[in-house]
Amino acid sequence: MAENTYDENVIQLVVFKLGREDYGISILQVQEIKRIMDITRVPNSPDYIKGVINLRGSVLPVIDLKNRLALPPSDDTDDTRIIIVKVEEIVVGLIVDGVSEVTSISGDNIEPPNTVVSGVSAQYLSGVGKHNDSLLILLNLAAIVGVGAESGKAG
Repeated sequence: MAENTYDENVIQLVVFKLGREDYGISILQVQEIKRIMDITRVPNSPDYIKGVINLRGSVLPVIDLKNRLALPPSDDTDDTRIIIVKVEEIVVGLIVDGVSEVTSISGDNIEPPNTVVSGVSAQYLSGVGKHNDSLLILLNLAAIVGVGAESGKAG
């Protein structure tokens, strides 16, 4: 399954902020970006699940990405967004501090993650990319959403 037809070595990323750091996820996993909206809390859900939203008749879980990555919490602002992503067949929302841009990065500029980058455990990272004299932390959405990790681990 080739993700890009024009150049195997370039990936397009949606870049967003969590605190002071820039993070990136593949644009192929992003369905849309929404302003923050009312989120209904679900009792007995893991801490990192902020609740659920109704998006055009579909009820979607919303993950507080800072909580999931063990980053310090902050209040929502006018820039806060919910990025709707699809991981395998699971659609979820991710709360981020703001969406910066859509950019392309060469695979040659991506390195494997170290054990911990900016306090984020390597299990949630897919790599670190060099882009415009700064670093982009690339997230592993399958690990964040918990795809394939249901067995043997309580949330």
